[in-house]
Amino acid sequence: MKIKSYIPNLLTLANLFCGAVAAMYAVKGFYEMTAIFVAIGILFDFLDGFVARILGVSGELGKQLDSLADVVTSGVVPGLLMFFLIKTNVINGPNVEMEISFGQFEPKFGLLPYVAFLVTLAAAYRLAKFNIDTRQTDSFIGLPTPAMSLFVISLPLIYQTTDIEMVKTLLLNNNFLIGITVVLSFLMNAEIPLFSLKFKNFSLKKNLVKYVFLAVSGAMIVLLKYMAIPMIITFYVVLSMVNNLFKKA
Repeated sequence: MKIKSYIPNLLTLANLFCGAVAAMYAVKGFYEMTAIFVAIGILFDFLDGFVARILGVSGELGKQLDSLADVVTSGVVPGLLMFFLIKTNVINGPNVEMEISFGQFEPKFGLLPYVAFLVTLAAAYRLAKFNIDTRQTDSFIGLPTPAMSLFVISLPLIYQTTDIEMVKTLLLNNNFLIGITVVLSFLMNAEIPLFSLKFKNFSLKKNLVKYVFLAVSGAMIVLLKYMAIPMIITFYVVLSMVNNLFKKA
C-alpha cells in the first residue's frame, strides 16, 4: 500500500489527538486552550477529507475513523464544556468538586448539569447517521457537528471578553444554556438542508449564497470578535433555510 494512503488517516488521528487534549483542558477549566485545540482539530477534520480527495485515496476506514474522531472533538468536548458552564452557574463557583467514592455518588451540584451531554449524544447520533446517509454528498442535512462545537466553545470566551452586561447575564442563566443545548441537539439531527462551503467552481451565480455568507461572516469577525461565532452559525442556518425557500419557489 502506498504511503500516501495513510496521510488522510494521520490527519484524522491528529484531529482525535486535539480533541483529547481539548477535553483535558475543558476539565481543568482552561477554556481558551480548549477552544484553540478544538479549532485546530476542526482544521484537521477539514484537511483529512480535502487531502483524501486530492490524493484519490478515500475509503471506508477513513470515513469511520473521521466520525470517531469527530465524536471526541465535536461531541465530547462541547458536552464537557457546557457541563462545566451549567455546573458553575448552579454552584456559583468554579472550584467545587464532585464527591465520588466507591459505591457512592453525591454531586453537590445536582443533576441539572448533566443535561449538557445531550449535545454529545446528538452529535454521536448525527455522525453515525451521516455515514449511511447518501444524500449528504454536496450539502448537509442538519447542522454539522463542528459548527455546533464552535458555537459552544465560543460561549466562555464571549463571557471573558465582552463588556455587554446583557450578554454576560444570559451566559450566567442556565435556562439560556439549556435552551442552547436543546436547540443545537435538535438542529444537528433535523431534516433541514444546509448548504456546503465546497466550491466546484467559482461562478458568482452558482455560488452567490456562499459568497454572501463568507462576506457577512468576515465582517462579523472583524467587528464582533468571539461574539461573531454563534451569530455566524445562526446566520448559516437562517440563510440556508431562506435559500431552500427560494429553490422551492
